[in-house]
Amino acid sequence: MRAEERIDADMRVVVLGLGKSGSAAVRYLSAQGVKVGVSEYREQGQLSSEELALITEHSVELETGGHSEQFCTDTDCIVVSPGVPLDLPVLVAARQQGIPILGELALAADEIRVPVIAVTGSNGKTTVTGLIGHLLQAAGKTVFVGGNIGTPILEYLINPEGFEVVVLELSSFQLESAGSFRPDMALLLNLSPDHLDWHGTMERYVGAKRKIFAHQGKGDTAIIGADDPLVMVKSKTTEETTAETVLTFGTEPGCRSIIKSASIQLRPGFGDNSTSEKYPLSATGLASRVNRYNAAAAVLAARSFGCSQRDIQAGLADFQPPLHRMTPVAEINGVFFVNDSKATNVGAVLAALAGFDNRVILIVGGRDKGSDFAPLVPVVQRHVKELVLIGEAGSTLARVLGDVVTHRFADSMENAVQQGFEAADAGETVLLAPACASFDMFKNYEQRGDVFTQCVLDLQSRVEGDRCG
Repeated sequence: MRAEERIDADMRVVVLGLGKSGSAAVRYLSAQGVKVGVSEYREQGQLSSEELALITEHSVELETGGHSEQFCTDTDCIVVSPGVPLDLPVLVAARQQGIPILGELALAADEIRVPVIAVTGSNGKTTVTGLIGHLLQAAGKTVFVGGNIGTPILEYLINPEGFEVVVLELSSFQLESAGSFRPDMALLLNLSPDHLDWHGTMERYVGAKRKIFAHQGKGDTAIIGADDPLVMVKSKTTEETTAETVLTFGTEPGCRSIIKSASIQLRPGFGDNSTSEKYPLSATGLASRVNRYNAAAAVLAARSFGCSQRDIQAGLADFQPPLHRMTPVAEINGVFFVNDSKATNVGAVLAALAGFDNRVILIVGGRDKGSDFAPLVPVVQRHVKELVLIGEAGSTLARVLGDVVTHRFADSMENAVQQGFEAADAGETVLLAPACASFDMFKNYEQRGDVFTQCVLDLQSRVEGDRCG
C-alpha cells in the first residue's frame, strides 16, 4: 500500500457518493476511528431510511444536494464510490491541493490477508465470478464473493473472519481508482466498447480494465481470453502483465483451457497431472456458447488455485447461472423467449446472437452508452429475422440497422413482447438483448429482465386461455 493510501485514526475522510459501496466505506472507516463526512448528490429526502440510520449511528457529517468544494477539500482523503466521475470539479480541485483520491480497492490494498481472485471484462464477469466462488466452495473452501457482483469488498474488511479466499467481480469504474490493489489471480475475459459515455474513449476504458494486472508480480497469475482480439492485441496484455504465470482460455489449440464443442479441455500441467482433463458441459447449465467461454475461464482459475478435477466437475454439475443472462423464459406455440437483459453492450449481443442456429426476433434498445452499433450489422444480417426497437436508442439503431433487416418500434416492453411473438414462426426465438443501458425505461437491467419475463408469462396465459376457450 502506498503511503497516500494509508488511513489513520486522526484523519478526516470524505466519502463521495453513498449507496452500497459508500455505506460500506462509512462503516469501515468509522471502525478505524476516522472522522467521516459524506457528500451525496441526492437531496436528504431521497436517502433511504437505512442510509439515514447509518449516518446517525456513525455521527457522520452529511452534505446533500451536490458536492461543494469547501466540504470536499477540507479533508485528508476522499474515497469515491464506483461510478463517480473522476473529473468532477471538486475532485480536480482536490488533486490540485494534493488530497489523495481513493476507491474501495485502494483502501483494501494490502489489508486482505487471504488470496484474492479478481475478475473483469466487458461481458460474463458476474457469471465467471459466481462460478469460481461456487467451484471453490465445492472444493471445501470458505469463500467471500463480492465486489461489483453485489457485496462491496469493504464488507469483507469489516468482518473477515473465517474466509479462506476472496473472489471479486471488478468493473472498470472500480479499477480506475484501484490504487496499488494487487490480486493473486487476475482474469481479463474480453473487451468490447462499453461505458464510453463515462470513460470518453475506448483507450481509457481498456486502460481501466488493464489495471487489474498493474501491480502483479512474482507468484501471481494472469488469465486472459485468447479469442478476443482487443484483449490479445489492443490491450497488449500478454506483453504488459508482470504476473509470473500467464494462462489463456479459448478455442485455439495453444490455450491452456480449450473450448471443444460442449466441453472444456485443460492441457496437462496442473499438480501431478500429466494428461489432459475433460469437463463435459452438456448436462449442466453452462452448455450455451456464451457460458462455455465463462466455464473455460472459471475452470482454469479453480484448477490453477488447486481444486481437484473431481470437485470442479461436481461444482459444474449443480451451478445455476445468474438470471438475465440468456435465461430461457417460456415457449409459446413453438416460439421460444429468452431473457438476456444483462447484454448491455454490443459485444454481449454479438456473443448472444452467435449462439443461435435458428432465426431470432431481437428486442434491442434502451439508453445509449456511447456505443458504435455498426459491428452489429453483419451478425444481425446473419441471425436476425426482425428487430423490435425500444427506448431512447431506438431511432439510432434504426438508422444503423434499418437497411439490414425489417424493424418495428415498441413503446413498452409489453408491446415489444407482443410484436416479437407476432413476428416469430414456430421454432424461432424472441430474444431480449438490448445492447444498451436500461435507465430510460427501468430502474436497472434486472427490472428490465423481470418485466420482460412477466410480459412473456402474461402472454403465455392469454394464449393458453384462448386455446382452452
